[in-house]
Amino acid sequence: MKVLVINNLLKEKHKEQIRRTTYMIGGDVVFVDSGKDIPGDFEDCDIIYGFGIENAKKNKNLKWLAVPSAGVDFLMKPGIFANEECMITNSSGAYGVSIAEHIIAVSLMMMRKLDLVYRESLAGKWSSPRPQRSLKDSRILVLGTGDIGCSFAKRARSFEPESITGVCRSGRCDEEAFDSIRKTEALDELLPETDLLVMSLPDTPETRNVLSRERIALLPEGAYVVNVGRGSAIDENALADSLDEGRLAGAALDVFRNEPLPEDSRLWKTRNLLITPHVAGNLTLDHTLNMNVDMFCGNLKNYGNGLPLKNLIDRNKGY
Repeated sequence: MKVLVINNLLKEKHKEQIRRTTYMIGGDVVFVDSGKDIPGDFEDCDIIYGFGIENAKKNKNLKWLAVPSAGVDFLMKPGIFANEECMITNSSGAYGVSIAEHIIAVSLMMMRKLDLVYRESLAGKWSSPRPQRSLKDSRILVLGTGDIGCSFAKRARSFEPESITGVCRSGRCDEEAFDSIRKTEALDELLPETDLLVMSLPDTPETRNVLSRERIALLPEGAYVVNVGRGSAIDENALADSLDEGRLAGAALDVFRNEPLPEDSRLWKTRNLLITPHVAGNLTLDHTLNMNVDMFCGNLKNYGNGLPLKNLIDRNKGY
């Protein structure tokens, strides 16, 4: 069994952890920084941990691709796998802490006008006090109640909001930080009662453009929007219109329909829009990287022992 690891962020302790696990199940492992560095005798590897798309396109022996990201929409396109039976797992569950903290950070930045104050401080201006908002007593709507949505809800609870409502397809979630869980069909009813909308959705046919122009219009004047899921979930032009008109108080986007965001995009100059370049997650936090490797090694043990893999992607659903 050949295990190929494509990741230039791993520390020696992570590599040693993966080595031990691989040898435990009778396999061999090679570490490379990129897909261009794969040795010839590992071109036919059985397992890849990393973004090994170029190898997957030609390697008919590839049985399992374990990606260190939560999103897998880029793997759902035709022609990605030479072996159509290749299993895919993601790393959902590793990013909750990092992305939840990002949501809290940008929400407070917008509500307390810290983004505006900081820009003025760079210009050497001593800012005057501005009216502020608070997470306390806010009505928070969380669209997507997976690991990220639940991790955020737990942290947001400590700020004493009026309510935290979760929305998901099934209408079921066991996280106690939510006051209630509703099905996606109730979204139009919930948006008019929302002060802060947090979106952490994958890219699927059902989630694309879920925050349409019509639904943006349902949000009350002065509401805020944060998106850390996928850019395809929002009508970006409609959101920009609402921000420029001053109807929405602010939005923080970490994901976009086109990434990197083009230089000529109107979003760069949109009023009260906080842009971050898809950095809410990634493997830049030690906690995230440690969990990511732990999850892969746990699944590697399962694979070697003939047990089901966790976080196995259903290609029909796209997640």
